[in-house]
Amino acid sequence: MADAREHVLDGSRGPIVVREWPNPRPRYVALVVHGYAEHAGRYAEVANVLVAHGAAVFGPDHIGHGRSAGERVVIGDFEDVVADLRAVAGLARAAHPDVPLVLVGHSMGGLTAARYTQLYGAEVAALVLAGPVIGDWELPRRLLALDEIPDRPISPAALSRDPEVGAAYAADPLVWHGPMKRPTVEAFARMLDTVSKGGDIGRVPLLWLHGDDDRLVPLPGSRTGIEGLRGDEATERIYAGARHDLFHETNRADVFADLIHFLDGVLTH
Repeated sequence: MADAREHVLDGSRGPIVVREWPNPRPRYVALVVHGYAEHAGRYAEVANVLVAHGAAVFGPDHIGHGRSAGERVVIGDFEDVVADLRAVAGLARAAHPDVPLVLVGHSMGGLTAARYTQLYGAEVAALVLAGPVIGDWELPRRLLALDEIPDRPISPAALSRDPEVGAAYAADPLVWHGPMKRPTVEAFARMLDTVSKGGDIGRVPLLWLHGDDDRLVPLPGSRTGIEGLRGDEATERIYAGARHDLFHETNRADVFADLIHFLDGVLTH
């Protein structure tokens, strides 16, 4: 298991903390882009799978998340998160200048990684989207129609069929356990529209992973977004019975195997 270390970068809205799972001679660099309300530290298992496969892995805590600066879970503009991710890519490239760059985005991180690839696809060797917030996600529309956003945090049971995952999430002090905040919901709505109009990713190979029992980011809405984003080479893996957090699901060994198989195909081209 790789020992993680931390870096602090100047982000768009204050300092951001970046976790690195190092590899002294990597075949590629992987940026792991976490979801709403959580933090990069939850990705230790997938990071170690990637390190064992030959990656150096970097994962930022986004603005207002984890150990990074900002009011909790407030993101005024997702372009700021994309800019911060670009700074993380710069950190990774400075350490490992001549290896391919892979993005692995979960949920909200999938939205960020998709936008990054639209803007900087020439620098991206592969894009992996797991349960991505993309396409027709109806939650922002529903919440913004209300006078007040209800104080309903994410249900841990919606993440995984493994009850230990939900218990760990509920007990994690770096996870936000309160309501969504209106500026962030508005920013979600704007970035969903931006990505839907932003065009496809051309030559960048795409792997889309989704659970067919994802109640937080339902499969049909994401499929709409994937169809607009996918370029010349796209692979999908839909997991029967799986919920939202595929890297923590009971079938995660299958998810990891599909991820590694995809990356093997990309990296041997």
